[in-house]
Amino acid sequence: MSASPSGAPLTTTSEIADAAARAGIHRVGAFAWRDLEDSEAGGSELFISRVLEVWATAGLDITLRTSLVQGRAMDTRRAGYRVVRRSGRLGVFPRVIAGQILRRGGPRADAVLEAWNGIPFATPLWFKGPRVTVLHHVHEDMWPLALPGMLAKVGWFVEGTVAPPWYRHTPIVTNSISSRDEIVARLGIPADHISIAPPGVDVRWRPDGNAAKASAPTIVAVGRLVPHKHFDELIRLAAQVRRSIPDLQLVIVGEGYERPRLEAMAQAVDGSSWISLPGRVDDEELADLYRQAWVVAATSTAEGFGMTLTEAAACGTPSVATNVAGHRDAVVGGQSGLLCDTPAEMADALETVLSDPGLRERLARGAEARAAELTWERAAAAVFTPLVEFRDR
Repeated sequence: MSASPSGAPLTTTSEIADAAARAGIHRVGAFAWRDLEDSEAGGSELFISRVLEVWATAGLDITLRTSLVQGRAMDTRRAGYRVVRRSGRLGVFPRVIAGQILRRGGPRADAVLEAWNGIPFATPLWFKGPRVTVLHHVHEDMWPLALPGMLAKVGWFVEGTVAPPWYRHTPIVTNSISSRDEIVARLGIPADHISIAPPGVDVRWRPDGNAAKASAPTIVAVGRLVPHKHFDELIRLAAQVRRSIPDLQLVIVGEGYERPRLEAMAQAVDGSSWISLPGRVDDEELADLYRQAWVVAATSTAEGFGMTLTEAAACGTPSVATNVAGHRDAVVGGQSGLLCDTPAEMADALETVLSDPGLRERLARGAEARAAELTWERAAAAVFTPLVEFRDR
């Protein structure tokens, strides 16, 4: 079965609506361990939210089941779809699975979408019908950073050994070619069951002709303050680069449990006057920071897709990032930014971009061109396509 009558891939909201009608899909159940409004929400949560928003616009009846968010309603609506929040970060998994098996919470869904973020909801074991799993990246290297000792080993055992056989006949959607290759190599899931849906870039991220770059060379980094983002490494690198660019400024936007350690590191490198950690900021302020930045930096050891890099790119700011799965697809190396294999390479790249206005201008033009290729409508259509082509085995 083709995605559309012409056989062409789905790309628009109206094509999603038509394909859903042909396939008899109206009610969709979606499952994610963490909600967009969670204080530690990141790119995975944004991706699922934007996809469901487009699907809701296409006329689908969607319920997202996820974990509790402190201070937020347990049952609400957002962007045209229902959000049900129950249990904690771990309790949400057995609660969702039991509820779906016992048919609690309403009629059976016609199709399901699962976000596999380390621990899966095991949808292939209990839902027979159109289903798709969004897997941004493999967490193998991240488990020891997120959990202590034996818990980290258990997490990787579940993700790397227990779960993969369940998903070998379920469509997997990931954000990038490099993430797909990583999933094949580390989880053993067949490549022909994995499709690519690069994240879109919201229209709020755009250049502003009236906005000027910061007067001082400024690096901006955005993300949750957690170990695998390696903002500690960025602080060390920025301090090194500052020896040759003494007016350098570093802004790290985001919140997380690593904040006390990062604040201590900033003090240790005498960064009180040039390092800022403003926490989470609203979209308007973040857009201003992207536009003011001379370069945006990312030091993560793993990413499904460098969404903050393409957001900054849409605002006309190039990037310097680690050469890992996800970053390789968000950044066109040498055209929209520079990719680095070692800390020494990253220090050199930051210094070069900050000190060479001609290079910055060329990379900025390439960054805007890269961002223009990415839309949420296309991403949502790419995630929906496996549902209308699904064949249970």
